[in-house]
Amino acid sequence: MTKLADGLLFPEGPTVLPDGDVLVVELHRGTLTRVKPDGTKTIAAETGGGPNGSALGPDGRVYIANSGGLRRFEVGGFVFAGGIPDDYKGGSLQAVDLTDGSVETLYSDGLRGPNDLVVDAHGGIYFTDYGKSDGVTGDKGRLFYAKADGSSIEMIAAGMEGPNGIGLSPDGTRLYVSETYTARVWWWDVTAPGKIQGGKSLGGSGGGNFLYTVPDYTNFDSLGVDGHGNVCVASMVHAGISIISPKGDLVRFVDINVDNDPGITNITWGGPDMRTAYVTASSTGHLLKIENWPRPGLVLNHAT
Repeated sequence: MTKLADGLLFPEGPTVLPDGDVLVVELHRGTLTRVKPDGTKTIAAETGGGPNGSALGPDGRVYIANSGGLRRFEVGGFVFAGGIPDDYKGGSLQAVDLTDGSVETLYSDGLRGPNDLVVDAHGGIYFTDYGKSDGVTGDKGRLFYAKADGSSIEMIAAGMEGPNGIGLSPDGTRLYVSETYTARVWWWDVTAPGKIQGGKSLGGSGGGNFLYTVPDYTNFDSLGVDGHGNVCVASMVHAGISIISPKGDLVRFVDINVDNDPGITNITWGGPDMRTAYVTASSTGHLLKIENWPRPGLVLNHAT
C-alpha cells in the first residue's frame, strides 16, 4: 500500500480514467482533482459546494454528486465533514467536461445533500441524497434516478437513514446502498432502467432488502462492487473495507491503518487486471494505492 497523493482536502469519489489518471473530489476545497500515476495533482474543475462522489458518464463527462457543502471540523487531529455550512445553497448533480473544466449543473431543485452515484449501462444515473442535519433535526435520505442529459429526474426510494454509497451488481440487476450511521447495506431488484422493486417506502430501509450490518460500532461510507459481485464498503471508526458477498456474508475485512486515519471513505479499481485498488483516506487527506487486491474490481459502465 502506498500514499499516491497527500494534502487533499477530504478526498472522496475516486474515478480511474482510461489513461490511468485518477480523479478525486475534494469536498472541503470544492474541486474535482486529477492525480497522475506519479502523484502529481492538478485541478480538473472548480465545482463549488461540496463535491462528494464522481463517475464517468456515457458522453465522456464526469458526473458529480455535490452535497452543497459540509462543515469542516477536527477530532483528535483528524478532519471530518458534517452539518450545514454558512454558505449552503442546496445540493446538485453536476457534469464536468474534462477538456476545459467547465461545469454544468443538471439538477438542483429539491436536492439536499447528494452523496454518491453510479451510472448504469443505459446512461442513467442512480444517486443517493443523504440529506442535511443541523445537529437537532435531520432529513430522511432518498434515492434518485436521473438522465445524464438533464432531461428527467425521479425519486425512487425515500425514508432512509443517511444513504451514502451506491453501486450496481455486475449484471445491473441489483442496486446496493450503504447507510452511514446504521452501518447497514440494502439492495433492490432493478426491474427496468430507473425502476426498483419496493422503492418509495416511508420505512427506514427505503423499501430495500437487508444485506448486511456490522457487529461493532462502525460508520459505513461509500462502496464499490468487485468483479465477483461482492460489495466492498469503506468504513470509518473501524477503518477499512468490508467485502460482503451478494448473499450477505462477510467474505473478508481489509484493515487499512494509515496514520491511524479513522476516515476510510471510498474504493475503486484500475490497472490492466483491475487488481489495483484506489482508496480515499479522507481524514488525513490521502489517496491510497493498493496493489494485488484480493479480487479484481468491476469495470464500470462507460469507464473505457
